[in-house]
Amino acid sequence: MDVGFLLKGLVIGFSIAAPVGPISLLCIRRSLGHGRAAGLASGMGAATADGIYGAVAAFGLTSVSGFLVAQQQWFGMGGGVVLVGLGAQILLSRPPTEGAGSNRVTLAGAYASTFVLTLSNPVTILMFAAIFAGLGIAAAADVGSAALLTAGVFLGSAVWWVILSAGVGASRSRFTPGALVWVNRIAGAVIAGFGIASFVRVLG
Repeated sequence: MDVGFLLKGLVIGFSIAAPVGPISLLCIRRSLGHGRAAGLASGMGAATADGIYGAVAAFGLTSVSGFLVAQQQWFGMGGGVVLVGLGAQILLSRPPTEGAGSNRVTLAGAYASTFVLTLSNPVTILMFAAIFAGLGIAAAADVGSAALLTAGVFLGSAVWWVILSAGVGASRSRFTPGALVWVNRIAGAVIAGFGIASFVRVLG
């Protein structure tokens, strides 16, 4: 086993997670509205999905990746529906207040929602495959190396979500309820926009 596969996976996982997208906005919004734990749980859901897609690419599971890519229209439509609905819910929601249990998000719910959303975009596996091929690791040489590469992808993605949720959570006290209303409106509108874009991409 080559530990270099773990380091390469770390870099790849971090690079895949870092670009701003609907999951990043959801993590930011939850970190501000519900605290670091909710933001981190959201990030870990995405990191788990990244790890699964990384494993499919690292272990060279072409039949799995082929099926996922072949069904990407259905996944895209399903993900688009969820994003539009989630965006509308966030846009219309009020900032959570102490004792407002109905306004709170559970850690399990935060984790599950981002896991499903990230997994609903099978194009991600093409990104992993392209990056692996570009680095000369289209398929790891052995099972141990593939496992290290997969672990690195998960850890790299997780590191990004820890940084993001901790950084945003640290500034939470600076946001007034009025500012959080605007955070909800902007984040909700952008997330719904990503959902609409998913529909356009699938139907276009």
